[in-house]
Amino acid sequence: MTDKNTARPAVEDSNHANSNDRMLVGWREWVALPDLGISAIKAKVDTGARTSCLHTFGIEEYEKDDEKWVKFMIHPIQDDNVTEKECHAKVKDMRTVRDSGGHETFRYVIETPLVIGDLTYPIEMTLTARDTMVFRMLLGRTAMENRLLVDPVQSFIVQVPQG
Repeated sequence: MTDKNTARPAVEDSNHANSNDRMLVGWREWVALPDLGISAIKAKVDTGARTSCLHTFGIEEYEKDDEKWVKFMIHPIQDDNVTEKECHAKVKDMRTVRDSGGHETFRYVIETPLVIGDLTYPIEMTLTARDTMVFRMLLGRTAMENRLLVDPVQSFIVQVPQG
């Protein structure tokens, strides 16, 4: 179904567009990362970033059951550098990532379930120590593919994850 005035897909309900039943999201949304113990974190929905990113600090590599894992800290609340959360995740990969300023860094990549609205699915995220960033998480294109449509003028239109 298409809105004849705009030649865009018509919205079926407040959070799902009929284009392959993708969820409509704003340019920033509340999400959860339950396997990391993060029940709610503000994420910038960043169509300019290919890979999702979690802004972390104190990253330490260790071995568990003959596999590479990382322990890291995060300040889960925006504008709060006091509240800290310790997280652990299995390392999926190590990759060179170029940031928006063109600087390349070698980062840990983890895979973890993302909860956004009524969707839960695994995403890859890089870990980087950039605590000065406004958003503690960027949700990149790969995590949105075939699941989300972004309305760049709206914010926080998806129901906050219940944790």
